[in-house]
Amino acid sequence: MPENAPNPKPTPKRSALTQGVASAERLIELAFIMPAALVVGWLGGAGLDKLFHQHWIYIAGILLGFVAGFIEVLRSALRYSNKIEKEDRNP
Repeated sequence: MPENAPNPKPTPKRSALTQGVASAERLIELAFIMPAALVVGWLGGAGLDKLFHQHWIYIAGILLGFVAGFIEVLRSALRYSNKIEKEDRNP
């Protein structure tokens, strides 16, 4: 397909309801990321505690889960912010 050819299927505009549901879904996703990352880190650390007969590795797992969750929340928030800015520039 040539580079200068027009897009044969333009993307349809979303309704206000659809945009609201999509925004709510993104916020719900952000609300679940941090607790899920903490639980995964805690369970991984607890498993390593049992494997190596230690009692402190779960704390490192919790901290690692917190950092991973925080990074993912920041990435999602920046992605959402960039998308909103792009939509504002191109109405």
